[in-house]
Amino acid sequence: MSGRSSAGRAGAAPGPEALGEPPVAIADDGDQRLGETIRLMRQRAGLSIQEVAKRTGLSSGMISQVERALATPSVRTLRLLSIALGVPISYFFEEHEPVSPARYIVRKNDRRLLRLTASGVVKEALTPAEKGEIEFYELTLNPGGSSGSDFVRHTGEKAGYVLAGKLRLWLDHEAHVLEPGDSFRFPSTVPHMFDNPTQQVARVIWVTTLGPR
Repeated sequence: MSGRSSAGRAGAAPGPEALGEPPVAIADDGDQRLGETIRLMRQRAGLSIQEVAKRTGLSSGMISQVERALATPSVRTLRLLSIALGVPISYFFEEHEPVSPARYIVRKNDRRLLRLTASGVVKEALTPAEKGEIEFYELTLNPGGSSGSDFVRHTGEKAGYVLAGKLRLWLDHEAHVLEPGDSFRFPSTVPHMFDNPTQQVARVIWVTTLGPR
């Protein structure tokens, strides 16, 4: 970590909640599209809601609410669902027709978006829609925005670079406050979560390697 970062126990870690954390009820067109996408992927995988709940540790009720657009999931919840369903998290992003189609290139105006209003997070996909081994985003965190209320871990690696504002990255229950110009990389098997503890918007380049499934 950079010498400018405040690494260590920057206050107590957010209180862990049950894995079936209650989602925030916010219904809009984006939630409807996201819920339908998750339901379709689950059905294609031949899984029941109960089976997905067992794989993720989330409650069946929560998964059902997300699929019916009665709640907006956190980043953490989407990551758990993507692992359970065997797809990149980018599959949940909004789809639209690019202005100038290109298999390997993503133009700024063609970025796919994932808006998680309840979590205060917007993710912009910087990689093409085709499935690959790397997921690459620009992450915008509003004041108080976070990945969710509990830690997550999975296979692969994560790395990133802070463009603006401050990112508080929790690794194995230890807090590291990163500022513009700071960067990071860690195995995704390390319990992790992140949030923006300030009153300014934070922007981060975020990279995830998926690892074996």
